[in-house]
Amino acid sequence: MAEQAIPTSGTAERDAGPIRARKHRGATSGASRPATIYDVAAAAGVSHQTVSRYLKGFEGIRPETRAKVERALADLEYRPNLTARSLTTGRSRRIGALTHDIDKYGPSKLLGAASAAARDAGYVLDIVTLDTGDTASITQALAMIAEHDVEGILALSSTDEMTSAFERIDFRVPALIATELDEPVRVESQLATVGMPALVRHLSSLGHRTILHLAGPSQWSAARNRTRALASATAEDGLTIVRTIEGDWSAASGYAAIKVLADLDATAIVSANDQMALGAMLALGERGLSVPGDVSVTGIDDIPDAAFFCPPLTTLRMDLNGSGRDAVRELISRIDGSEAHDPRAVQSELIVRRSTGPAPR
Repeated sequence: MAEQAIPTSGTAERDAGPIRARKHRGATSGASRPATIYDVAAAAGVSHQTVSRYLKGFEGIRPETRAKVERALADLEYRPNLTARSLTTGRSRRIGALTHDIDKYGPSKLLGAASAAARDAGYVLDIVTLDTGDTASITQALAMIAEHDVEGILALSSTDEMTSAFERIDFRVPALIATELDEPVRVESQLATVGMPALVRHLSSLGHRTILHLAGPSQWSAARNRTRALASATAEDGLTIVRTIEGDWSAASGYAAIKVLADLDATAIVSANDQMALGAMLALGERGLSVPGDVSVTGIDDIPDAAFFCPPLTTLRMDLNGSGRDAVRELISRIDGSEAHDPRAVQSELIVRRSTGPAPR
């Protein structure tokens, strides 16, 4: 069965068309010179003011124009001259980023998107990773970041412990604590209103009525939101969650959860992320059960490897890139004293692959 993407929200952007990269040569030496915003503007077919507004994070740019500028920036490998800018403006153009658990997919994806958004806006992201088991490391990290004359602090938090620690700190510069809010507060959650209902309807259409849920660690707000979204969607469609087992996001925890069960008691497994689903599928195979012949398995995130699991994994694709970029744009608006950026809800999209099939009789 070919991979099938089922869009659940939003509209497709128009293709901005190919942009030819222009080569830049020095006047006398023949050596390459860095691209300027004028070069980017010429390649994109827009004004240099438009490029400047894009780099400053201005939101009022048409999607097709934004796509042209982004393509030109990439093709020309544009890099802002931060040294010259800081000498002219007296600003460092640096943002300190505090993060943790970057070995996990969600935090690493958010950090990568935040770094790209900062670069596009002409800032440098100074990244400091923290040990979640050592709150004293936060104080040390702040002292380290202070030495770099940062203009703002981006505190990327995934757990209750880190959020609480960040909230107790006087950052002394504009700061943003970027964390996923619990769903009862964030009512616009696409996961609860669009993504998870689409996944549950998919399982229901295949005849599944009993679900085993592999949940993420309860101290992560993302894990709680995914568990609540599943509970709501199954109740709406008349499916039953027969068992919930908490893991730690790792494939090893998904494997251990299924390996030790006396009875599965479910025809489908909904995992809170793709890695735990991977471990679960291995444990099912070792128990002599086939996926999806005996048990269907789904995940969340759509990590790059999900399409190459055996079998390829049905999952919910989450737009974590958008969340990381939104966080940086919101922080920059606080630094500049400009109008606050209105963050978008995290988009979710059901990706149907071969790990789901009809429920066994």
